[in-house]
Order: sequence, then C-alpha cells, then structure tokens
Amino acid sequence: MSTAPAPREFDTFDDAFDVDMEFAPPVDDVAAPRSPLQFTPAASAMPAGAAPQPQSPLQAAPLAPVPAAPAYAPDADGFNPVGDVVAQAQASLMDTGLAFTGLAPASNIGEVSVPRIAIHVFAERQDTLASAERAAQDRRLSRATTQIRVGGVLAAVETYQHEPTPPLIIVECLKDPQTLLWEVDQLAEVCDAGTKVVVIGATNDIILFRELMRRGVSEYLVAPLQPLQLIAAIGGLFNDPAQPFVGRTIAFVGARGGAGASAVAHNTAYAISERIGANTVIVDYDLPFGTAGLDFNQDPLNGVADALGQPDRLDSTLLDRMMVRCTDKLSLFAAPASLDTDWDISTEAFEEVTNQIRATAPFVVLDLPHLWSPWMRRTLISADEVVVVATPDLASLRNAKNMIDLIRQGRPNDAPPRLVLNQVGVPGRPEIPAKDFGAALGVHPSLIIPFDAKTFGAAANNGQMILDAGAKTKSAEAFQTLAQIVSRRELPMVAGPKAKPAKAGKAEKTKPADGASKSLFANMFKKR
Repeated sequence: MSTAPAPREFDTFDDAFDVDMEFAPPVDDVAAPRSPLQFTPAASAMPAGAAPQPQSPLQAAPLAPVPAAPAYAPDADGFNPVGDVVAQAQASLMDTGLAFTGLAPASNIGEVSVPRIAIHVFAERQDTLASAERAAQDRRLSRATTQIRVGGVLAAVETYQHEPTPPLIIVECLKDPQTLLWEVDQLAEVCDAGTKVVVIGATNDIILFRELMRRGVSEYLVAPLQPLQLIAAIGGLFNDPAQPFVGRTIAFVGARGGAGASAVAHNTAYAISERIGANTVIVDYDLPFGTAGLDFNQDPLNGVADALGQPDRLDSTLLDRMMVRCTDKLSLFAAPASLDTDWDISTEAFEEVTNQIRATAPFVVLDLPHLWSPWMRRTLISADEVVVVATPDLASLRNAKNMIDLIRQGRPNDAPPRLVLNQVGVPGRPEIPAKDFGAALGVHPSLIIPFDAKTFGAAANNGQMILDAGAKTKSAEAFQTLAQIVSRRELPMVAGPKAKPAKAGKAEKTKPADGASKSLFANMFKKR
C-alpha cells in the first residue's frame, strides 16, 4: 500500500537499460541477523532538539560523464537477421549498464530477490517518490511490503516515536551534509535494534559516505535515483553470501500451439552449452505432452513431476538424481509425458522447484506449455528473460500481443520479452511480414528462423539438435545467435589467424543398448 502521489510517466524502456548479471546469491525468506544500528554522535555534537545552521556543503569531486550507449535499431532493408543478425546481436550484448549517480554499486541486479520484509520510504523529491513507486512494483520486490510517504528524515523520526520501525527504512534528505548527519542522529534514537537504514542525499562525496557508514547507515545513494538502482541497493542488503549462486532463468513460451517453442528452447539451450560453453539445465514443464526427452533421445525414470510432487524435500543431491545429463554441460529435467495422472500442482510448488533448480547451473531454460494458469502467469513474470515464439500468422499476432502486454505490465523495470519468429517462409503460405509483425507488437523480432522442414524433421525423428543435424544451415546459425542474445555471452574464439567459434565441449552421443537402432522409432515403445 502506498500513500505517495501518482508517479509521473517514465520514458519508454529500452533494451540498453537491461542490466547484465550472470548470477547472484539467492535470498532466504528470513534475512541473516545483523547488528543493530549504532549511530555515534558527531564530533561537534549539538544539544538535543537544536537544529544546525545550514552550512556550505562538503567539497565533492565532480562525477565523470557516463558515455552514452549506442542505440540499436534493426536495418529496415535487411530486416531478416540470419545473414547479418550476428552484428545485431553484438549490439544487444554490449554491457551498457546504467548511468547511476550514487556511491552504491550498480552491478548485480538482474537476479536480485528480496525476502518478505516491510520497507518504509520517506521521500522529498517527486522523482524519488516515482522511482520508489516503480521499484515497489518490480518482480524482485514482490514478496516485500512497501509503504511510501511524503517527507524526509524528520518525518520518519516523528513516525517512529509512536510505532516500531520496520526491517528497512529509506529516507531522503536534500540538505547540506552537516544537517543530514544531525537528522540521521535523530533517527538513530528512535530506531529499533536490527533496523537497516538507506539514506538518499544530494551530495556525492566520499567523506560524507564514510561518515554515514561510521554512524551505522547501511547504504548511501545520491539523487536522482533510477528504480533499478534502488532495487539493487535493497537487494544488496539482504544477500546471503553463504548460499550458492542463483542461475539465470530463460522462459520460452509459444504464442500458439505448434509455434515450435519447445524446439527453439531445446536448441537454444543446446547452443548455450555447446557453443557458449556454459552449464545449462532444461526444465520441461509441459507435464502431459513434453518433448524434451524425445528431442534428446532420453527416457529418464525420474523427472520434473517427481520434483513438483515433493518440493519441500528437494536438495542438491535429490535434484542431481532426478536430472539426466545429456552432455557434459547440459542436463535435463524431463516431463513424464503421460496422461495417467491429472496434474493439479500448486503455483508455489512450481516456484519452489524453479528456485531450487536455479542453484544448479548458471542458465536454466524453462520450456513452458501452451496453456494459461496462475503458475504460468507467475513463472513468466518472475523469469529473468522471456522469449515468445510465434509464427507469422494472425492467431500468433493476437496471442503474442496479449502475452507481451501482460508481461510488460507485470515487469515495469525489465526489458520487454524477446520475440522470435519461427517457420518463416513456408512455400505457398500467406504470411505477415516480419517488419509489420514486430510493428504491431511494438517489439522488433530478435530472430527470424527460416522454414526448414528437412533439417528439423530429421533432427526431431533422430533425437538430435539442429547444431548436429545441420551444422551449416541458417537455422543452426540462428540458434547460435539466439544463444548469444539470451545468455549475453559471446562465442569463444580459437587463437590463431583464422579464428572461428570453438565448441565448448562435444556432446555425448547416446549409444543404444543391445545393438538397437540409433533411430528413436526403433525403441520408442520398447517394453520395460
């Protein structure tokens, strides 16, 4: 609940605003215990209740100008990317960061998560109020309860004279440093033990920063603030360094049935593991009709259904037993693909399983089914990256628009979902041009995958990926490019005058038992 005035309109979100982060420590629901605030009086302590006279601010070193990030705009004449999409991908892969003005670090924000705590904000500037409102709506703060009030440090002091303080207080003071320090000392007198305080000031000065830290302030930020800067500061206060890292989740969803979202997800995950060289896990959440096992020629005894049935018991050992290793760097959480069970699984179970799997690899690819339910909505909104796969037809256009609009609304501080146009160029089929398709959605296609029935059909029937079945095809090049875009990593290069992208590891070829045929049809319905 917020008591702040309505926030002003923010500029349209741009891909350059996306923050690069591979993985960060997860956060438990209960924050690690910290020592209480221990504010020390200033060197020239004043009598209680006596406000200092305004003085000239401390001498602050001017900030170096932040270079502007180059804007990325697809070329209208060469819009079909597979020929020149690599150059476009390089532009989207640039680590632009954010033009933060505060002393707090701006890194490590992409996978920030905040526990179930109460956060009170006391802001003076309208821009700060708007940034706090937008931060409170962010997916990373979905578990926290945020109250935003008009007023500075003294308003917080008056409030907490009559009520207990929350775990986190964010206060703004735009006065000179001496007055700021005095007001902070007044706040310390009414703060409960264990309360963390973030101060927003107007002076970017390291001396003031150190003095605030000496008094027990948890973080100091310099106005004006961006919402993501505030989120990063909050998340940094509750990170638990003792916990393992958290991987980046990439959710693939089809705009309609038959759009090929599963094939795109599996091939992209394979490209991340083989060409990028990063450990990757595929999670097939299409429980009755999942095809991940078929695509990788695997038939595991355990899978994601077992994990969803006992989310509270999951640990690293149990997860390792449930996953099947397809290659050295690619693991699979397969769906049972059975109609014997009516799957009725809670949203919390999907969320818990996903969070547990994120601790096993830097990249977790979520293969989502074409359905709509509460857990689907939450999974799409909470994912670090969303890829919508569509075909160039009217049904896909309508569904993709509805899906992208909803995700944008639920992720106000994130880049919009990626759009991939699949099966483009089917002979004899009328299609919506890629440029018009993207214009209707307000999202340029990140990739266009040409129709290649022969290569895709052979790969699907033999349990292979496109990189193996047709390594020199445009489709294989497209999946490598998409792997670069969603992973935000470039292909490794081999040293030498004719450097080419190097394979990160060779896939383990599954040898059929008892001399059976390599074809999947030969043993698909084999009795057990």
